[in-house]
Amino acid sequence: MTLPWPITLDEVHAARARIAPYMAPSPLYNHPLLDAAVGHGVHVLVKHENFNPTNSFKVRNGLSFMTALPESQRARGVVAATRGNHGLGIAYAGRAFGVRTTICVPVGNNPDKNAGMRALGATLIEEGRDYDESVQVALQIMERDGATLAHSTNDRTVLAGAATLSLEMFEQAEAQHTPLDAVVAVVGGGSQAVGAMTVARALSPHTRVYAVQAAGAAAAHDSWHAGQRLTVDHADTFADGLATRSTYDLTYPALRDGLAGFVTVTDTEIAEALRLLLRTTHSLVEGAGAGGLAGLLNLAPQLAGQSVGIIVSGGNIDDATLRRIVLHEL
Repeated sequence: MTLPWPITLDEVHAARARIAPYMAPSPLYNHPLLDAAVGHGVHVLVKHENFNPTNSFKVRNGLSFMTALPESQRARGVVAATRGNHGLGIAYAGRAFGVRTTICVPVGNNPDKNAGMRALGATLIEEGRDYDESVQVALQIMERDGATLAHSTNDRTVLAGAATLSLEMFEQAEAQHTPLDAVVAVVGGGSQAVGAMTVARALSPHTRVYAVQAAGAAAAHDSWHAGQRLTVDHADTFADGLATRSTYDLTYPALRDGLAGFVTVTDTEIAEALRLLLRTTHSLVEGAGAGGLAGLLNLAPQLAGQSVGIIVSGGNIDDATLRRIVLHEL
């Protein structure tokens, strides 16, 4: 059964209006060296969300959530679970509006992201073996303290915030006279891909959206191909933004019904894409931020001669992981 689409274009426009005072649009660049590396005549347009405040697209989600939250709920505080970027976005928005934020992360989480959340004033709770277990900790805090849960995926204002990046991207591509034939988006929870499909359905129906997931954390990919929602026991990938073990109520039906294709990429392929982005864009990229390019490299033969958008979703990579990638140890 086809379910109602999770967000509308009107909600995306409203989110953009709310967050505009707090962040500028991110750039959309073509890098000829990257085009040459991808080959097959693909014209690649890179949406540089790694240039945002908090160095991630998820600052949009946090600002969209917080600006839509009634004052009575702000006063009770906000709790979230994250591997880092969602928490950074919520903490950034919390600081902007004087809202108390509590962020739950798994044990062994990216230390630089943890430090960034604390620097923004968040209280950090380190508990659970992965993101999915940290969500359960956040739910307990919500019940105990009466805080409002800022879920990284199952929230309309969060999804609308994520979709603002695609609204910008489609408008920028048109202004550059290179309308998008396709977009390749990574999936952790699915907000990037659902945002791209939401905008494409309204403004560019011919544009196809493809999804990419880490092979070691492929619940959404496996669910899409099986035609039913599945969970996996482990999320094994250095790309922490993609390390989820399940699908989500608000995004899975849209992913199921709207994607043109769904592929997985290995950590080796993500690491190679990250090195390629370092060489060709000279900007810092984290594992999840390189996933779109890794997927495009696999999809390039079937997208030959087309204009394709990819999203560098973040640049919050820790020193140890970056060193391993630069030294080809990943």
